[in-house]
Amino acid sequence: MAHNSDVTISHAHHFTDMEQQREASTLGMWAFLITEVLFFGGLFLSYLVLRSRYPEVFAQASQELDVMLGGVNTVVLLASSLTVALAVHAAQEGKSEGPRSGKKAILGYLSFTLVCGFIFLIIKTFEYAHKIEHHLVPGANFHFAGSVGDQAQLYFSLYFMMTGIHALHMIIGIGLLIWIMMRVQKNHFNAHYYSPIEIFGLYWHFVDIVWIFLYPLLYLIHVQK
Repeated sequence: MAHNSDVTISHAHHFTDMEQQREASTLGMWAFLITEVLFFGGLFLSYLVLRSRYPEVFAQASQELDVMLGGVNTVVLLASSLTVALAVHAAQEGKSEGPRSGKKAILGYLSFTLVCGFIFLIIKTFEYAHKIEHHLVPGANFHFAGSVGDQAQLYFSLYFMMTGIHALHMIIGIGLLIWIMMRVQKNHFNAHYYSPIEIFGLYWHFVDIVWIFLYPLLYLIHVQK
């Protein structure tokens, strides 16, 4: 059992100690992430099959994406991954004093991560608005001015599906992040119990890694040719 100044932190009754609870929680998150890998793996496989079949279509359609905005979002997510890692490190130290450790540091790092998450979604909203304005959403009103015509719907179908699901994961991550920050504010964590922060970090890093693959696959096709 571990204590801090405001709350008493104890492991759940079906675990023998806090370490066993932490290991079980971490294993559970890794099992969940494996299912996520399988899920996104199917999307990536579909992308690779269609891109190999219609290389010119994908190259022309990718020119409608803003490489700069996608690059900014990539930098934003890389920065957020760094601050999540720093927050986990601060939680592991469990120090209550000092400007770069303990509760103040954890909240500072997580706040920066939260801002990055919102920046990513705002930029993505502007990108989606541009596609809607130019009738690049697959469906009855789809229009593509390039020579590949309606075949470009294949590319944009994958674009909206893959980036949309990724954005949904970001929204879920932001919700979890706010919940974690509320618990940090109430002193629910210390050097002996910080597994929710660590587990959240694994989830956030996974979402960031997915984007690291999405950016070159979707945005840089015409650059790679």
